[in-house]
Amino acid sequence: MPYSPLLIKPFREELTSVGFVELYTADDVDRAMKDAATGMTLVVINSVMGCAAATARPGVRLALEGSAKRPDRLLTVFDEQDIEATAQLRSYFADIPPSHPSIALFKDGELVYFIPRHRIENRDAQSFAADLEAAFNEFGQ
Repeated sequence: MPYSPLLIKPFREELTSVGFVELYTADDVDRAMKDAATGMTLVVINSVMGCAAATARPGVRLALEGSAKRPDRLLTVFDEQDIEATAQLRSYFADIPPSHPSIALFKDGELVYFIPRHRIENRDAQSFAADLEAAFNEFGQ
């Protein structure tokens, strides 16, 4: 059951306030992924799950603040809210089971790094950020 837009507004703003672009429709996703054909693109499948609040969103923010090699594009969909967009985004990595929250890193349009929920939950934001920052450094320009 979808949550109230008022309830999830702060969860969305936690990412949009640092430059993430929200994708609401399948067309939004396809346009964004077409633009992702060059450079590095970070995609967050956002969620109301506790590990999204405690680890994923804060960890993403910390990684972006601390990394010398930031992604060129920051994109997000909200699972259970942006249903069409989330489904379309997952079609870009269809061989990976659905997971929320989750993080996908694309380089030149190819998925190069993926963090599913089980690698987010039960971790602190700092250690999660360190893993993500290492991926930025490995795959960044």
